Amino acid sequence: MAGKAKWAIGLAALAAIAGFSVGIGQGADTPAVAAQTSSNTHVGVASCGGTTCHGRQEADGAVVRQDELMRWQEPSSATGSHSRAFAILTNPRSQRIANRLGIGNASSAPMCLGCHTDYVPATQRGPRFQMSEGVGCEACHGGAGGGDRGWLASHYAVGNTHSRNVSRGLYPLDNARARASLCLNCHFGSASENQFVNHRIMAAGHPRIVFELDLFSTLQQHWDEDGDYARRKGRTNHVRMWAVGQATALERSLTLFQNQRLGTEGLFPEFYFFDCHTCHRRIYDNPNAQPTGMPNPGRPIPSGFPAYQDENMIMLSAAARVIAPGVAADFDRDSRAFHGAMAQGRSAALEAAARLRASAGRLGDAFAGASFTRDQSFAIIDAVASGAIAERYTDYEGSVQAVMATDTLLNALVSQGTVNESAVGGIRADINAAYAAVREPNSYRPTEFRAALGRAAAAIRRLR
Repeated sequence: MAGKAKWAIGLAALAAIAGFSVGIGQGADTPAVAAQTSSNTHVGVASCGGTTCHGRQEADGAVVRQDELMRWQEPSSATGSHSRAFAILTNPRSQRIANRLGIGNASSAPMCLGCHTDYVPATQRGPRFQMSEGVGCEACHGGAGGGDRGWLASHYAVGNTHSRNVSRGLYPLDNARARASLCLNCHFGSASENQFVNHRIMAAGHPRIVFELDLFSTLQQHWDEDGDYARRKGRTNHVRMWAVGQATALERSLTLFQNQRLGTEGLFPEFYFFDCHTCHRRIYDNPNAQPTGMPNPGRPIPSGFPAYQDENMIMLSAAARVIAPGVAADFDRDSRAFHGAMAQGRSAALEAAARLRASAGRLGDAFAGASFTRDQSFAIIDAVASGAIAERYTDYEGSVQAVMATDTLLNALVSQGTVNESAVGGIRADINAAYAAVREPNSYRPTEFRAALGRAAAAIRRLR
């Protein structure tokens, strides 16, 4: 774990860019809703806080750390973000957002509570449950109460198994597909009435939604993947987690886009789905002004059209070339066709979205079953920075995903012992330079970004 902990410090740089904020997601259209909509009672964080359970001040437990609550409550790092999610609603910025939206007090508005706390119906709240605890244990692990039906007691019983806990309502976060679906509910968006950060909410001041599954999981990690963990759940394949997260995010985006209630906003399409910087650019009226946008070969759209947010499409194109080459060509074809259909009207776009969503689903299934060997991991990093892919980094969001991918994948190689930690120190300067080029959306420098990413990828290639 030492190598992973060290490289997580570098990953935290992107968390600062993203604000590591909990968005406003749980969709009735995804299997992940079980964690929040099962009939199990949510008993609250205090029910997990005994010193024989997860409430110790030191990580000296025989099976699990037992200081998990302390790490969840960490006040000054991304590790404690979930515990701070409700408290954020009481600060001046949150109240200004609420005032602009006309929703009253942010700390009592369902629009905010949908993701800033474990927002379950009152009938499912146990006597010790407190919404002020923020995104507590059961928001991710599922309701623990319910007597003989719940997993609260069974999960520490002698001889009990993880699969039995799951059968009682524990959410299977060790499954990459399941974890991605659940996390995306709040960190990306869903069809829930109170879990979708639309353009109006962002215009009111809410942070832009940024998410990458393995990165955010690493920043929130409060467990050790030691021998005991491996016997119970297996070890995390971080490259698989990254790839599955990318596929599931695109599936979710297209699912929401196809939703008639969410896909449009009055006269306009819902701008949440579009790349911010295809519209939010400087305007010059002098006759010698040069266009501020850069041509993007992955987007066959007329000049002046807003582009659909394609950050996950770009990452999937790179991963598919390595893991699922038989699907890669179809996926690239479908993604280009979807961009083109956006200029034809909503009906054509919906048909193309359905085809692209199916392609992304096939990739997600292929990734979920892939081994992601050492050579494949190196090849994906190469693909992310290759000329064919890099020329698509014309906008901020795609470039953010690319530097997260490079850092995440290198971190995976280190943490899994396939690359010696001492051999990667010099690469940090180039990765940091790539981070710097995307640190501020309004000063994004695509040429510098591509150069820094290319240098980092070349150095990683030499490690093979």
